[in-house]
This record gives sequence, structure tokens and C-alpha cells, in this order.
Amino acid sequence: MITHISIRNFATIENIEVDFEDGLNIITGETGSGKSVVIEAVSLALGSRADSSYVRTGKDKAVIQLVASLDGEEYIITREISAAGKNLCRLNGEIVTLARISQIASRLADIHGQYDNQSLLDPEYHIVLLDSYRHDDTDLLRKKVSDIYDQYSKCRKSLASLLSGEKENSRRLDFYRFEADEIDKARLKTGEDAELEEKISLLQNSEKIYENLRNAYSTVYEDSPSVMEGLNHAVRSVEEIAFCSADMASLSEEFSDIYYRLEDACRQLRSIKDSVVFSPEELDEAILRLETIENMKKKYGGTVESVLAYREELRHRLAVSENFDEMKISLMKQLKQLRTSLLSACGELTAARTAKAEILEHAIQKELNDLNFPDSSVKISVSPLEEPSSEGADKVEFLISTNRGEPLKPLYRIVSGGEMSRIMLAFKNIISSYDHIPTLIFDEIDTGISGVTASVVAVKLREIASARQVLCITHLPQIAAAGDHNYRIHKESDDSSTYTFIDPLGEQEKVSEIARLLGGAVITDSTVKSAEELIFRSKS
Repeated sequence: MITHISIRNFATIENIEVDFEDGLNIITGETGSGKSVVIEAVSLALGSRADSSYVRTGKDKAVIQLVASLDGEEYIITREISAAGKNLCRLNGEIVTLARISQIASRLADIHGQYDNQSLLDPEYHIVLLDSYRHDDTDLLRKKVSDIYDQYSKCRKSLASLLSGEKENSRRLDFYRFEADEIDKARLKTGEDAELEEKISLLQNSEKIYENLRNAYSTVYEDSPSVMEGLNHAVRSVEEIAFCSADMASLSEEFSDIYYRLEDACRQLRSIKDSVVFSPEELDEAILRLETIENMKKKYGGTVESVLAYREELRHRLAVSENFDEMKISLMKQLKQLRTSLLSACGELTAARTAKAEILEHAIQKELNDLNFPDSSVKISVSPLEEPSSEGADKVEFLISTNRGEPLKPLYRIVSGGEMSRIMLAFKNIISSYDHIPTLIFDEIDTGISGVTASVVAVKLREIASARQVLCITHLPQIAAAGDHNYRIHKESDDSSTYTFIDPLGEQEKVSEIARLLGGAVITDSTVKSAEELIFRSKS
């Protein structure tokens, strides 16, 4: 439940802090005193979208902080809205996403405003109401339907895509075969183009390469005297004095090592020289092969790897085109099987919804009787749709008759504002008991009602508040009198600004506030006595 809220620089609120209690918390105030501003601030704390226009004029940011307990844990939710439009969310001091705040808030509180009644008039929303009632009875079935419908939709799209190209299949098949054959004839190998470029470079420079290698070999090995002859003479000379000292011995070993290494290099030099052969035919062959590879790269991809990958793609396309009829038959068979499974799953869901609708009808009927609809009659119609969807194959609509002898009709055709407020209250009471939401917030649930009906609604609110926390904004004295804890919102102004305040009321202040609701600006002994009587009767 919500235990505390702090609001700073939000609209007409400069700085207020309020503690809320368990049971029925009633908030009253003059029209325009700022009651809706407080609810808007609570809504923001519970995850609604921020609007920088709510930041108090002249201030940099608005801050709303809400303290609540849920399943034995305390949560501190903080929303900061800057005048520049930035929005910051914190949960227990840690910066989190708005989605995380909304996730906690959906389990913490349910806000019903005076305009939410419109959703009850929308038949498309009725299936949501039915599914939210005893949702454990249908959640698995709804997921099953949704999963099968997803497979069914994908299969249907695949079949539609296949059939859309049926007329062009033959033309595409010839084209794919031509491209595949062209790539296959090229016999591409990864890295071959780089090898060919190196080979062409060698062939084009073969004469110069051979001449340089021959000169190097002659200088080192064949000329007289050659480098090898001179080095051999140096090695023998140093060897003759190696015994004289350690330095001489080391120098002899080093000269000997150089000689043998140079001898190995000469053999390698001769081998490379002898392998260099200039062949115009081989050069032309290599250039022609490289041109073939470059042509394939230009047509089918920037690299040999891309061309080979495209060949694999063509293999798949050919398989699809060549096996078009088989794939068509397979997809149609699969689609038929999935549709059968989908209709079967929808049938299970319909049966569960129909059974649940009957139970919900009785529950609503009881609530409406308690809310001064003694001659009402309720029916939840579950009728088949022409085509199933991810939500099943049902059209759900709530029908009602509020007077004896009148036929059942859709809600939007018969209810008044006051009737709608009571019907929504009945729904909230029933459905919230299954959602286990600890706090219900009603913003002027009493719209359009008065007199005895207002007293009946007050009794119902007290009944709801016996099992969970209720925050209720009202302008009716009958409902205000039923509060376990009462608060008054009021405005004050100076020469430059307007300020909104909310004050908890003691017993005598509560009497005075209810007397004001009864009699207006002038409070008499009679209105005070009537207020005291209302409070006494609400407790009995």
C-alpha cells in the first residue's frame, strides 16, 4: 500500500507531504482546489508519462516521491521532471527505466479516474475485462492460442509469398540456372585472385628478375675470384691462429658459420634463378583467368567469397523454384494443420471464457444489487468471430438492463453517468480481488450520483477498503463521511503565486469539512449536526 507521498514544484503545489493509512482514505476540497493535481502526481509516481508543463512556473524541476510497501518490501519511487523536458526515474535510490517503475506500479496500485468509464462503453475492451477476471483460468489457454496463431500467421505469409510468384516461377528458374552455371564454370577458389596477381607480376618482370639473380649468383659463386673464394681464404687464415686465444677461436667459429650460411644462400639463389622462365603463353593464360574472376566479382559480389556465398543462395532459390509444387503442397498441408490446432485451442479458450463469464455475471449481479440496482440484469455475451486472432475467436460484450422488464442492451445504449460510475466500481471491486492489488485509487467515482445512491456507494467503498487500501477523491458528503482517514485540499494565493495544500483532518475538522460539503460556504448548527449524523450512520 501507499504510505507516503511527497510533491515538490508540481503545478500549483510548491511542497506538500502526506501520509496515507490503511482503509478508506478520503480526499475532499473545493472545485478547482487541486484534487486532480494530486492524483496526477500520484499517477506520475506510478509510471504515467511525464509532461514538462507540470513543472511549477519559475522552477527547474518537479519531484514526486512515493513510499509504498508490497509483499513485505518497501519501495521508494522517485520521479523528476525538468522544465527542459528531461525525465528521471529512481527506485530505492537507483536510476531505473520507466518500464521498471510501471512494472512495480502495476502490482501496487490501480487508478480509476472519472474518464475511465469510457473504456467500459467500448465493446473491444470487454474481452480484456473478462480475461482479467480469474485470469489464472485462462492465461495458459490464451498463451497457447497466441503461440499457435503466431505459427499460423507465419505459415500463411510464407504460402502467400510463394503463391504471389507462381506465374514468374518458370522465368526465374531459367535465370537462376544461368547464373549458377556461369559461376560453376568459373571454378572459383578462395585466394586464387591474389595468387594470380602475384604470378602475373613475376611473369611480367621475369627477364629483369633472372638477370639480377644471375648477376648476384655469379658475383658470389662463379666469378674469379668470387666472394665465396675470398671468404674461404679468410676462414682458413683465421683458423690457423685460433689456438692463440679465446677471442681468436670465437672469431674463427663466426667466420666459419658465415661461410656455410652464405653457401646455403647461394644454393637457394641458384634454385630460384633456374626456376625463372619467361613464358608469354603462361602470362596470357594468367591474365585471362584473372579477368574471368574479376568479371564474376563485378557481377555477383565484390570478393570471391561473396560470389561463392551468392552461389549458395542460388542453390536455395533453385531448390525453392524446382520444388515449388512440393513446397506449395507442404505449406498448404501445414497451414491446414495449424488452423485445425488454432480452432481447437480457440474452442478451449471459448469454453473457459464462457464458464468464467457465467461466474462473473453472478458476481457483477451481486455487486450491482449492493449498489442500488435491485432490478438490474447482466449478461456477458461470448459470440464467435468470423476469423480467429491472437486473442482467440471470441467477441465479448457486456449487456445490461437496469430496470425490470427492459431487454438486455449494450452498456453504451442505456447507462447514465451515475450508473456507469457504479458499474465501474463493481468491476473494480471484483477484478482487483483477483489481481491482489493492495491499493485502489478512485478519482471522483461518484460522478453523476447523489442521495441514497451516494450512501450505497459509500458502503461499497468501505467494504472494499476492509480488504485493501482505498484512496478516494469525492465531492459528496455521504462518501466523505465514510472515510477512515480524511484529508482536505485547499488553495491559497499571494500577490504573485497560488499554492495548493493538503491537510489531514482530525475528528472535529472532518465534521466541519462534511458540513461544508452539505451546506456550502455557510456552516450552521444544523449542517454540523447533519454531518455528525452522516458520520455516525456510516459506521453502523
